[in-house]
Amino acid sequence: MAEFLPRLDPVVHGEWSEDAPVGRDQAAQFDRDGYLVLEKLFSDEEVAFLQGEARKLLADPAALDEETVITEPGSREIRSIFKIHAQSPVIARLAADGRLAGVARFLLGDEVYIHQSRLNYKPGFKGKEFYWHSDFETWHVEDGMPRMRALSMSVLLAENTPHNGPLMLIPGSHRRFLTCVGETPEDHYRMSLKRQEYGVPDEDSLAGLAHEHGIVAPVGEPGSVVIFDCNIMHGSNGNITPFPRANAFLVYNAVRNRLAAPFGVDKPRPEFIAARGEPQPIVPLSGPLTGQSAREQRAA
Repeated sequence: MAEFLPRLDPVVHGEWSEDAPVGRDQAAQFDRDGYLVLEKLFSDEEVAFLQGEARKLLADPAALDEETVITEPGSREIRSIFKIHAQSPVIARLAADGRLAGVARFLLGDEVYIHQSRLNYKPGFKGKEFYWHSDFETWHVEDGMPRMRALSMSVLLAENTPHNGPLMLIPGSHRRFLTCVGETPEDHYRMSLKRQEYGVPDEDSLAGLAHEHGIVAPVGEPGSVVIFDCNIMHGSNGNITPFPRANAFLVYNAVRNRLAAPFGVDKPRPEFIAARGEPQPIVPLSGPLTGQSAREQRAA
């Protein structure tokens, strides 16, 4: 039977000061609601640069590691490309940008590394839903993430409207851990990356959370960033509009929260989904994404 357990870890691990990369009110909102939207964090030129890279990657999936390319259920349309920061220097530079990594280091109170990265693409008319879930439930059970000391950042590469399947969140749901009923099948990731059927919350618990906290669907222009806690309940509807939705999705984990053995299965998911081994801390970089290589830019 599913049950709610109290959260044992802080939400904001860093101590706010005047030189923090987010404002006091923003830190308080993230602590209270479990998410934060940074509007137009990247310039139009940087957005165009990222959009061009996304088009190139989507146009030539054969140039990528085959197992990292996930298609929509029942079609050949690309749903996600995983481990994208290791396959694209542009996305690697994005992941190291101080405007993202610096915020992650503050909120997590530690050096950070990329636990997971992917390019998400929800094509017009055919983009399928992502069902409600808490990332930490899967990362804990199937990957071996010990504590709630990770967060996700969705960098919008297309306009997210109320109609094209934007991210939906239940604010405040990150304050409790909802257990999921059922035994996780072996190699569950092969199914769950297309359509998740195990490790999802029961409808009664979901309804209770939604009635208690409500549901929000942050929308925004390309270049905006949605940051959300690892334990917040979230999902998205399918896209039946002609307007595609795309984002670069980066998961930052605290170095001191490196993965151990999975807590609910015998075999961990592959490394392209969850980075294992010795973490490589990110050195945040300053300067625009365009015009200079990462090696030419100063540490922030």
